[in-house]
Amino acid sequence: MKSGAAKGAELASGLGAIVLGGGLALLAPDALRPYSLWLLLMGGAVHGAGMSLKYRIDSRAGPMLAWERVLFWLCWVCLALIAFGLTAVALWAR
Repeated sequence: MKSGAAKGAELASGLGAIVLGGGLALLAPDALRPYSLWLLLMGGAVHGAGMSLKYRIDSRAGPMLAWERVLFWLCWVCLALIAFGLTAVALWAR
């Protein structure tokens, strides 16, 4: 059974992923484009915080499985690539 802290961390991570996905979806429509960067930043921050908190809580319960560790770091790599891509697009658009 998971603790309240673990459930809260999962909720924060999931909510951040949803907001991040919404931000990515909003990059397309011109009318909503001004809000997409903020949604991406907020979603990435909330998702990253929740994911890190969950990782810390789960690591106290015992050693992480190899696939759990790989998914954790793969998620951080994806978030870094999104941030790099947004920065490159912003700099290129100038």
